[in-house]
Amino acid sequence: MRHLDIATAKPYSVIGLGTWQFGSREWGYGTDYADGEAAKIVARARELGITVFDTAEVYGFGRSERILGQALADSGGTDDVVVASKVFPVMPTAAIVQQRGVASAQRLGVQQIDLYQVHQPNPVVGDATTMRGMQALRDVGVIDEVGVSNYSLKRWQRAEGARGGQRILSNQVQFSLVSRDPMAEMLPWAQRTGHIVMAYSPLAQGLLSGRYGADHRPTGGIRATNAMFLPENMTAAAPLLDLLRDVASAHDATPAQIALAWLVYFPNVVAIPGASSVAQVERNAAAADIVLTGSEHGALTAAAEAFHPTTGLSALPGLVRARR
Repeated sequence: MRHLDIATAKPYSVIGLGTWQFGSREWGYGTDYADGEAAKIVARARELGITVFDTAEVYGFGRSERILGQALADSGGTDDVVVASKVFPVMPTAAIVQQRGVASAQRLGVQQIDLYQVHQPNPVVGDATTMRGMQALRDVGVIDEVGVSNYSLKRWQRAEGARGGQRILSNQVQFSLVSRDPMAEMLPWAQRTGHIVMAYSPLAQGLLSGRYGADHRPTGGIRATNAMFLPENMTAAAPLLDLLRDVASAHDATPAQIALAWLVYFPNVVAIPGASSVAQVERNAAAADIVLTGSEHGALTAAAEAFHPTTGLSALPGLVRARR
């Protein structure tokens, strides 16, 4: 497993583990998964060198934090891993941020959350009061590093200014071959300044796994409402998916592993895919060892740029048809 070359108290593996599915119903994994398989996944991830484990207070309304915390405790504790969680900023005043941070630490069963992130930018409340709460948590040792999520680059920079220029280590954003906005300005800035871009949905909810096509689409769970899986989008994605398969074949890998390798080819990126099984977390971790050539990476980028999916309001008629 490779790690980022950034000064942090604990090493950040380039492949992490996202745990939204722990305790949440949206993914359709069921109670047996949360009560059994999740712990096996965490234990195996640790054996494979994964150090970054990401959750949030809203995932399963705190259940993800509890499941992750127990799994980490049962598999060796948290001294050598990065426990990351998020506060959902409904009213992110300093006092509420402090209270929610303490509650998350209690659910996780840790004395300190290694990376505590603001889950969304609040459209009304500015970051000054939020960061006062974050700083208070850090001053008493409840959290170590501060992060944000779904922030634009400018708001990330303003939030750091609200901390008096103290580092806001990371920004967790949607980033994959089919969601490349961070490449334009955010990632170059992070690379210049020693910050981290945390890539969630790095496989575009399975689109980049190569498992699906226009004639084989997901039928249930959260993917069924994702416009990317509309038949017209699956057809449009075929050239990109075919190239992923070709590159995967050259590396004795899977398309999903190549999609992850494309992400962590960039410095200062941590990809945090979820995992529904031990075998899947093993494949995810192995992606860190795949070294794409510059021409392979460039060809994948070009193929992704040629993919123009129907999204937003334009996708609504198709989603309605799919539901029927």
